[in-house]
Amino acid sequence: MTARDIPAVNRALKKEFKAHSAPIIELIEAQTHDPFCVLVGTILSARTKDACTAAAVKRLFAAGGNTPEGLERLSVPQIEKLVYPVGFYRDKARHLKALPRVLRERFSGVLPHTVEELCELPGVGRKTANLTVAVGFDLPAICVDVHVHRICNWLELVKTKKPVETEMKLREILPVRYWKTWNSHLVSFGQTRCDPVRPKCAGCPIAAYCHSPKKKAQTA
Repeated sequence: MTARDIPAVNRALKKEFKAHSAPIIELIEAQTHDPFCVLVGTILSARTKDACTAAAVKRLFAAGGNTPEGLERLSVPQIEKLVYPVGFYRDKARHLKALPRVLRERFSGVLPHTVEELCELPGVGRKTANLTVAVGFDLPAICVDVHVHRICNWLELVKTKKPVETEMKLREILPVRYWKTWNSHLVSFGQTRCDPVRPKCAGCPIAAYCHSPKKKAQTA
């Protein structure tokens, strides 16, 4: 796959995204498009299945954790109980408890909209920051998780070893108009068809561009 193939691949991924009810869609709906809600939901989503995260997000928000003020009123044990069984729920509960205070002290209570500033908040890395910018603020950002990293490498759009390297390469070659949706399209595709262990290569709409060793094994 080359940069010239990006529009065709994006069209195919967009069609697949609309055709499937992937867990990521439920997660986005649970977070809403409020930047703070997207931030909280994405913090919870690390190393956790999207369906599990979506349920935890709904419980936390119903208890008032959808605003800085409401989240600050909750204790760490209360947050732990609400978000369990997301991965590393104890660490995430501590980060969420500290979030309103750090937001107030460093940014006067106003959630920043740049990746670099968001990364100053507790529990926030580049993946979380990029997704908050793209989904919450509706601004161009490239969120790279394991699905995006793996599939982009299988397509040979990039040749990288770490997600952060993939993000930087995509910033160079991916047209800005695709930045905001590239993550959701590829995550949905990874969840519904392009499994890392047993991908459904037969009938794959982007098989012509793929160089995955899994595809070669299936067609050998």
